[in-house]
Amino acid sequence: MQSMRYLALAAIALLVAGCSSFTRESGPAFPHEAQWGLLPLVNFSQAPQAGERAEQILLSVLAEEGLRPRLYPALPQGDLTLLDDRERLTQALAWARQQGLNYVVSGSVEEWQYKSGLDGEPAVGISLQVIDPASGRVLWSNSGARAGWSRESLAGTAQKVLRELVSDLQFE
Repeated sequence: MQSMRYLALAAIALLVAGCSSFTRESGPAFPHEAQWGLLPLVNFSQAPQAGERAEQILLSVLAEEGLRPRLYPALPQGDLTLLDDRERLTQALAWARQQGLNYVVSGSVEEWQYKSGLDGEPAVGISLQVIDPASGRVLWSNSGARAGWSRESLAGTAQKVLRELVSDLQFE
């Protein structure tokens, strides 16, 4: 009977682990007191404004780690660069250099959707990078994906992915 219990626990652990996928990269330890910024997350998903949604969740997740990054300035309405995430990222990186920021967090959203079917579970895939704005060099990167349960929200699933990603950042 006890072996059945261990087998059931192992099956549950495999099921839960099968719903998430994360890369693990060890990187440098970053100082908390450095000047941090948050740049746009490029949206590669099919969902409109998924990058902007993920950015807002990421702001709160970074705050949990004690970081208060400056958010890149919004572009004026009617500016056609609003439609090109890569151009927004380029302009935001130039802004970070002007501001003298030490590090910026950026990345991309690869998946942001409810899967089709009866359950319609949320699925999120996000990559993050810490960039040195002066050189443009990527100092740390991590990516993760997760499919939530059928009654879970997309934002809740994204928050779990972002928490897992940010928890791998090392601080001095």
